Amino acid sequence: MEKALSASADQATLQITGMTCAACANRIEKGLNRLPGVEQANVNLALETAQVKYEPEQVSLDQIMNKVGQLGYGAVLKPSEQESEDIRAREITRQKHKLIVSAVLSFPLLWAMAGHFSFTSWIWTPELFMNPWFQLILATPVQFVIGAGFYIGAYKALRNRSANMDVLVALGTSAAYFYSLYLSLDALSMPHGHTPQLYYETSSILITLILLGKWFEALAKGRSSQAIKTLMGLQAKTALVVKDGVETVVPIETVVPGDLLIVKPGEKIPVDGVVVGGLSAVDESMLTGESIPVEKKEGDPVIGATVNKHGVLRIEASRVGSETALAQIIRVVEEAQGSKAPIQRVADVISGIFVPIVVGIAIVTFLVWFFLVEPGSFSEALEKAIAVLVIACPCALGLATPTSIMAGSGRAAEYGILFKGGEHLETAQGLDTIVLDKTGTITRGQPELRQVVPAEGVDDAELLRLVGAAERGSEHPLAEAVVAGARARGLELPEATAFEAAPGHGISAVVLGRRVLAGTRRLMAREGVDASAALKAMAELEEGGNTVLLVAVDGAYAGMVAVSDTVKDTSKAAVARLKEMGLHVVMITGDNERTAKAIAAEVGIDEVLAEVLPEGKAAEVKKLQEQGRKVAMVGDGINDAPALAIADVGIAIGTGTDVAMEAADVTLMRGDLHGVPDAIAMSKRTMGNIKQNLFWALAYNTIGIPVAAAGFLAPWLAGAAMALSSVSVVLNALRLQRVKL
Repeated sequence: MEKALSASADQATLQITGMTCAACANRIEKGLNRLPGVEQANVNLALETAQVKYEPEQVSLDQIMNKVGQLGYGAVLKPSEQESEDIRAREITRQKHKLIVSAVLSFPLLWAMAGHFSFTSWIWTPELFMNPWFQLILATPVQFVIGAGFYIGAYKALRNRSANMDVLVALGTSAAYFYSLYLSLDALSMPHGHTPQLYYETSSILITLILLGKWFEALAKGRSSQAIKTLMGLQAKTALVVKDGVETVVPIETVVPGDLLIVKPGEKIPVDGVVVGGLSAVDESMLTGESIPVEKKEGDPVIGATVNKHGVLRIEASRVGSETALAQIIRVVEEAQGSKAPIQRVADVISGIFVPIVVGIAIVTFLVWFFLVEPGSFSEALEKAIAVLVIACPCALGLATPTSIMAGSGRAAEYGILFKGGEHLETAQGLDTIVLDKTGTITRGQPELRQVVPAEGVDDAELLRLVGAAERGSEHPLAEAVVAGARARGLELPEATAFEAAPGHGISAVVLGRRVLAGTRRLMAREGVDASAALKAMAELEEGGNTVLLVAVDGAYAGMVAVSDTVKDTSKAAVARLKEMGLHVVMITGDNERTAKAIAAEVGIDEVLAEVLPEGKAAEVKKLQEQGRKVAMVGDGINDAPALAIADVGIAIGTGTDVAMEAADVTLMRGDLHGVPDAIAMSKRTMGNIKQNLFWALAYNTIGIPVAAAGFLAPWLAGAAMALSSVSVVLNALRLQRVKL
């Protein structure tokens, strides 16, 4: 049973060293999850990290890291991305040097092995290469110096009553080495000139091939975190700060909230802030996808890593370091890449029991060959058992899922699609119903005042002045449109008092001593206002896609104002794409049915849920789920938070505000509805890639073990196949980085 996560839990990301296969990651994960105070631990083999949620009152970070040490591995707090890059580069260099030394020492042994085959008899082999003691001198440093890591890993695993890839490699290579050593010593008692059949090359070439696979794997893993590097590269490195009238260039890490910054044309804005002086256009395409620069004036917010195009801007820093929008995006991508998809449990279960089973199969193989197939032939039986041990290393199985999650979520981030975790990346591919909020999702979310229709005997300017003054207290987009429209017509708006908002209905306020109501039919009915004379004209306006507010003054109907929100240019095409994918599309809105249907018809949506109050959206999503549907809710992440939370996948469309990222499982950084089919397509591609990886990882072992046991696979070929399986899985996952959406 999974532990419940408490709100007070701390979270830390640890860098883990010493893992070689899925069994290692499983052992650390299980060990940490059993630790009192640890609520959830998730170990990622591909990233070599552990994400740990823990109660600091019950367990300290030092105790958690000590536990990893007791299990036979190393753990430190995850360093910065640059430090991680440096560590990874040093590790790749170290592995390359070990590989070169191992290959140089193993080459004469490989040459000697070739001399044993009849079909290679034409190859000249130096007599020295055939000498058992020369072979021993070459094989010993490969076995015990270069291969020391396998022995250390095997000892630690066995000490903790488990087994991993190191156990298989250590068993296989040791058997070949020590049997060869025995034959070399035994040859001393034989007649001069007798050359025994040795297997030094088997152990040395195996270790060399495994190191080659690990080197390729490390290079490929470095590429899989390309998305993080790209995002990190967007950040400015320095900022021009003004203190006491003096302009100073400082590292971005030293900027604090409240600092005054100057950003010149062509420069990146260092941190999130507010314009306090200057006028310019800012390119925000890296965040929003909008290619047209946005005008910025005093009072406007700006986002770090966006580019100032024209004028000089003076900016007051508001959010710095880990609080900036870009830092939040990077954090979401890192967490998604480090998380597990439910499908990975399959690989975890298999790898947890795999090694002991393989050792058992190897023993049975040895006994069958020694007693039944070629009775008394110890060398033949040993060779077959070694091949079984080596071909079965479950490295590829452990890498199958995390490498695809890393590559898929990273590529999605490059398209402005942020998956909060691997589980959401997996769930999205199974969706069959998409519920779209209207305002700000299908439409631009910036409604404009279209028409003022006063009642008989009421002046239209006076009507607009009263309703505009009343709506000033509301933050609803419709209210803002009415206020902006009144001001655009040059009307002075008096102060309103006794303002009250009735969500989903409208507002009431007192303006110049008169009580003003503005809202829906339901509001008028509730307040006893007879607006029947306006209903026909209202219906006509609504059928044209307008949202109409009925207005009453001092209890009498006074007229209506029509506001409309234009549909985004991309909405119709995006809805068509969703339908082509076989998805059922529903529009949900608090707007009246006529207006909602007019907007829905414009973009090609057939089912409309209209006049739904904010608190009712979650209930509507739940009804769809009760019909057996897998539902995604797409909204702005603030008003729609309950519906986003209850949906199978909550998708926030916007510019990545804190609230959007908290409420949603997926955030679309570009305010474009095309992000929804793109997210689903990326989910399907990633899950397909994972299934390919799991299939091939299991196929290597399923086919390879019986082939090796039957004697058709030499140990060195088994080693090459095992190394190839890991590299091929990682390279297959990296294909996701070239996906075009």
